Amino acid sequence: FFQAEDGIRDVAVTGVQTCALPILDEDLVRTELARMTDAGDLDVAFQHDSIFRRNRRLVAFDMDSTLIQGEVIDELARCAGVGDQVAAITERAMRGELDFQQSFRQRVALLKGLPESALAQVVERVPLTDGAERLVGTLRRLGYKTAILSGGFTFFGRVLQQRLGIDHLHANTLDIRDGLATGEVMDPIVDGAMKAQRLAEIARHEGLSLEQCIAVGDGANDLPMLRLAGLGIAFRAKPLVRSHARQSISAMGLDGILYLIGVRDRDIES
Repeated sequence: FFQAEDGIRDVAVTGVQTCALPILDEDLVRTELARMTDAGDLDVAFQHDSIFRRNRRLVAFDMDSTLIQGEVIDELARCAGVGDQVAAITERAMRGELDFQQSFRQRVALLKGLPESALAQVVERVPLTDGAERLVGTLRRLGYKTAILSGGFTFFGRVLQQRLGIDHLHANTLDIRDGLATGEVMDPIVDGAMKAQRLAEIARHEGLSLEQCIAVGDGANDLPMLRLAGLGIAFRAKPLVRSHARQSISAMGLDGILYLIGVRDRDIES
């Protein structure tokens, strides 16, 4: 982790001695560090050690491929026998090649006729992301508020909310009638703009400034909230998202976020 303090960059890497560097052009440093992490087997954080670094109070998570491994809609599509079609649309949407609302409606339409029982099957087989329970549990003990802001579905979000103790949940509701998916989703759809809007609303509700908020996501529809939050983190994200986020984690688990807010392993153990 690189920390800025009194005009000096302190560089601390696990297993390597700490050293000091003179002030450099930040954009140049970030560009070079991004190249180091392109392979995905190394995470480097470069941030100012300001008062806000240890004074964040709200963390908002995307759900699919962030709090959980994989995309719920893709799993539902496999159950419906349209996995390849939906996965292709999902991939293009996450890369920012398709408008999220339009692509989301297209994918949901392919789920028409899916039995409601398939939802429970998907809940059972999609695991949490590595480090998710440790991260959220630690945040709760430290008094942080947490939120799920997801373009995924509320049925899965509610399971995570109960399991992890998440404070706020905003996601999309799949329309089910007579035990079958209708191929439609309830309005309003939680897209990128809605995620940012909900983040601002939650911050106001909790009496927080946006600078005290952290947003975590992996897809193009997460970029609005990543930009809005005081700390936006691209987690195992597409190249487009990594290039636009202030921080990026690709090699570590989700609990790597603890290092970004100044929490060390020995702090948790004690």
